Amino acid sequence: MAEFTERYINPFTDYGFKRLFGEEPNKDLLLDFLNVLLKEEQGEIKDLTYLKSEHLGTSELDRKAIFDLYCENEKGEKFIVELQKTKQNFFKDRTVYYSTFPIREQAKRADWNYELKAVYTIAILDFVFDEDKNEPNKFRYDIKLTDTETKKVFYDKLTFIYLELPKFNKTVDELETRFDKWLYVLRNLNRLDKVPDKLRERIFEKLFETAEIARFTPDQVRLYEDSLKYYRDLKNSLDTAKEEKAIEIAKKALKMGFSIEDITELTGLSSESIEQLKTNEG
Repeated sequence: MAEFTERYINPFTDYGFKRLFGEEPNKDLLLDFLNVLLKEEQGEIKDLTYLKSEHLGTSELDRKAIFDLYCENEKGEKFIVELQKTKQNFFKDRTVYYSTFPIREQAKRADWNYELKAVYTIAILDFVFDEDKNEPNKFRYDIKLTDTETKKVFYDKLTFIYLELPKFNKTVDELETRFDKWLYVLRNLNRLDKVPDKLRERIFEKLFETAEIARFTPDQVRLYEDSLKYYRDLKNSLDTAKEEKAIEIAKKALKMGFSIEDITELTGLSSESIEQLKTNEG
């Protein structure tokens, strides 16, 4: 079996996410997470059924629309759960587009009278939208169709929830709610080497058991390795692109006479790196 420095899987890998939330034996994990997320608004979800995540629509584009997770509850309400590892242009557009599939599916019934079941799209993000960077303490966004003047919800059957996990920085001692605990686990699972005492609850103990790499079969290890490699390659390429852009900005700022302190704040590069750039450019 391959050697891993981590004890538990990274939930932001495709394999890790599907293992935790997308397999029938672990459906109670997804059920608990969705109930923590939505119970206050729509009551307890009693049961979930996994649906086909790919869609056979009328166009080639439709057929390529594959959700990370797609399920429905006992009332016929639909839930799309999307994991997004890196910043993507028009990601919000994509989630809105995905929400149209459960809506169109309901029109296929012969006796359909235009009454729709609710559709929930949940996006778990490993990045922060550029427009949200000035709100470092707000990591959950609940979106509905509302009236712009009164701010009241005009239509409550279409909901989008975006969770910007990089903003969630609570330590284990600061966890207060079940929601806090879920976000902490998703954010930190692969960095932990044991179950924290504050998470000694049945549902989280099962999650840690499911996520423990030592319990995997050789085939499962191989699948996880492939998924982890893809995740790391994606992150590395993104980090490289960010650094190259920061260096380009720093060079321009040096030519314009900005101070090293200002350039550090502007780019995120260390003062040592900027000093080196200044020497090389001089």
